[in-house]
Amino acid sequence: MLPTWPGRVEYFLSPLGESLREPFGRLYDWTVNNADEIRAHQRDYEQRVQS
Repeated sequence: MLPTWPGRVEYFLSPLGESLREPFGRLYDWTVNNADEIRAHQRDYEQRVQS
């Protein structure tokens, strides 16, 4: 907590949290790069379930 008015809090990642930046970034990039195919599979699944 910082001594300001109104009160303010700053948050930081722990070293363990920081260690997730690279793998999470790779997962995010993979998701963005494959979003169209993922959506197509979701639509196919939803159509099969509704039939």
